[in-house]
Amino acid sequence: MSFDLTAKRYIKETGLEARVSAIVEPVANGLGFALVRVRITQENGMTLQIMAEDENGRFTVVNCETLSKDLSPVLDVEDPIDREYHLEVSSPGIDRPLVRQRDFAAYVGHEAKIELIDMINGRKRFRGFIKAVDDEAVIITLPDAPAGTDPDHRLPLSNLGEAKLVMTDALMEKARIDQELHPLDDDETETVEVAHTDDDNISEETH
Repeated sequence: MSFDLTAKRYIKETGLEARVSAIVEPVANGLGFALVRVRITQENGMTLQIMAEDENGRFTVVNCETLSKDLSPVLDVEDPIDREYHLEVSSPGIDRPLVRQRDFAAYVGHEAKIELIDMINGRKRFRGFIKAVDDEAVIITLPDAPAGTDPDHRLPLSNLGEAKLVMTDALMEKARIDQELHPLDDDETETVEVAHTDDDNISEETH
């Protein structure tokens, strides 16, 4: 299956984060990267977190630096955030967010936490194992389902609010195998931070 940079993200941003996402995504796509998530937090005063990935679901330090370098001037021109902030570009990580249909397909059998926008059968939060996914829904199996009830729940992709993998031994093993198949050029944390100030004085730090 080819890597579709613009495959639909079912979990998307709102408000200011959505505005930033609309600026970031074309830049990331132009470099051959897919946007995973945009988040604004109050960390370090204010931090704009950009999470992206390559075709292997990874993002090296070099990738982070490349996206950060191309993105910084665009953000300076568009100026979506009216105060000083830190730009943090990173990989999805091992216990990554699940935002596209292909994300769920890649982690069938692994445990995930899912929160819906609207309740299904009186509940919005689910934690269990990804059993299957199709174009419309993901099926999650609840390990603690009461006796006599169906442990499988079909959750429409269009109803997803948040979804993330749970860190488990199985997930760590998958990450180890993926690392062997697609080794990184270095062992640094895949994050680059850039500070944006009112006087456009930009400094960069790699961790």
